[in-house]
Amino acid sequence: MSVEINNESGVAVGEDRLQRLVGFVLESMYVHPDTELSLMFVDEAAIEQLHVQWMDEPGPTDVLSFPMDELRPGRPDAASPAGLLGDIVVCPQIALMQADAAGHSLEQELTVLVTHGMLHLLGFDHGTPDEEAEMFGLQRDLVLSFSTRER
Repeated sequence: MSVEINNESGVAVGEDRLQRLVGFVLESMYVHPDTELSLMFVDEAAIEQLHVQWMDEPGPTDVLSFPMDELRPGRPDAASPAGLLGDIVVCPQIALMQADAAGHSLEQELTVLVTHGMLHLLGFDHGTPDEEAEMFGLQRDLVLSFSTRER
């Protein structure tokens, strides 16, 4: 697994923990261990620019995902092929506001957002109620399993 983490946000994000999270999610989803992805942390102005440019939506957002090789989860008996999973861009300033509103830590919010971004890179979406139930259920299970493992 090759994870490039670039923090341009000015906010400490716990890069070591996020590296472990990425590894955990990839392993849990049976993604080949040689898969690559990039995780970038940017400020509100940078993510707003990306949000407008790529999603045609105004204002900053919390996380954006940019898939590359369209990899999908593997199976216990067959990992997905190796490749370039894609890029995840997170705004810690937005994450901090969301964490405060939800009554939990920035660390917890970043865990949710990075997991959410990874699921998008693996082809999951939440455009319909069924898709949303599947994706958010899987996201919840991954976050809880990782958080329990980290204690």
